[in-house]
Amino acid sequence: MLKRIFIMAFAICGLFMWGARAELKVDIVAGTTDPISVAVQKIEVASGASASDAAIIRTVVEDNLKRTGLFHIVNHKAFPEFVKLDAMPDFKLWSAIKAQVLVQGKLTKTADKKYQLDFFVWDIAGKEQIEAQSLVASKKSVRRLGHIMTDAIYERLTGEVGYFDTQIVFIAETGPVDKRVKRMAIMDQDGHGLRYLSDEKTFVMSPHFSPNMQSVVFLSYYNDDPMVWILNLDTGEQRRLGQFGGMNFAPRFSPDGSRVALSLVKNGITHIYEYSIETNAIRQLTTGDSINTSPSYSPDGRKIAFNSDRSGSQQIHILDLDTGNIERITYGAGRYATPAWSPDGQFIAFTKMADDTFYVGIMDPNGKNEKILAGGWFMEAPSWAPGSRRLVYYETERTTDNMERVSHIRSVDITGQNIYDIDLPDGVNGVEPTWSPRLP
Repeated sequence: MLKRIFIMAFAICGLFMWGARAELKVDIVAGTTDPISVAVQKIEVASGASASDAAIIRTVVEDNLKRTGLFHIVNHKAFPEFVKLDAMPDFKLWSAIKAQVLVQGKLTKTADKKYQLDFFVWDIAGKEQIEAQSLVASKKSVRRLGHIMTDAIYERLTGEVGYFDTQIVFIAETGPVDKRVKRMAIMDQDGHGLRYLSDEKTFVMSPHFSPNMQSVVFLSYYNDDPMVWILNLDTGEQRRLGQFGGMNFAPRFSPDGSRVALSLVKNGITHIYEYSIETNAIRQLTTGDSINTSPSYSPDGRKIAFNSDRSGSQQIHILDLDTGNIERITYGAGRYATPAWSPDGQFIAFTKMADDTFYVGIMDPNGKNEKILAGGWFMEAPSWAPGSRRLVYYETERTTDNMERVSHIRSVDITGQNIYDIDLPDGVNGVEPTWSPRLP
């Protein structure tokens, strides 16, 4: 059985923003932009706030920005001055070291023993303050304060949706290849705060977040019975989605969280069904003798992308839920699987198998403009970050003796640039990752 897990939501209260007074326009043309030079000052501390906690916030912000590939972090030793939060920077000094953006922060312990983080963002060339926010949170949420601060800076400088105050749920594998233990785990998007959501006794697969971040839907082999379950992240309560008369798997929430699309095997045939969480009713969406699986809703909830062999080989199709019409969209060489619609609706990510190689790529929802982002011996399960700028997926590498296989969770930009591993504890392999929406 799953352990009873409580996920504490660190409420950010008292959030407000002073009006931005300038337009710093940063063009991030796909794959061609020069990194923006950002100087992040040491976070001031006041009223008994911890200097080590302030240092953690600064490190989180710098690491987040650096990983995007869009920003260059100015070396601290090059800083020409330290500017207190209530003072104006000397823009000539900062311009001389080629800093384009200056970030200031101040951490204060409030009367009720919480943390207040105030921060300013300055456009050096424009000589203007372009962002200012104040965040109040529990002292336990120091890293999350850094993530929210990064979101604000990123959004102001790029105009895109930030994705740093998010989490990733995945399957953590440990042990030798022939005796792998699979546990459902959750962590922050940068790999910190990993915790397990299931024990070592139950085989679990395919975890996916609900849109409101209150629950995770997943496949469990509890009592050797492969069924789809929902885990409430707030209470730790879990429940099975019902008795459907066959093996069911590959669950995905609808954008409004009211439905779950899943694959169900009946009489040896796999079809896609849709389950209503409110009414417990289930309806069949595909028909015929082909294998239909890996459903993914469009952002408006009106279409489902899925893979099927109905055309003779494994390809991606689009089901219109209003009309029931199904259209094949992939015609390239190879087999296509695991479609994932981007949050903004502009792309569908996919896995492709061709020439003994696995690929992760993106394409338009009509199947055109296919772009390969990564390739390797085995990779699968692309999942989108909020804002549709990055994806997470997993890649398994085969060792020379073929006795051990190491699986990494990796992130890639939609340009195919800036691929990096998300660090996991020693001995832990990560597979089937899913990126969460922004935390509430």
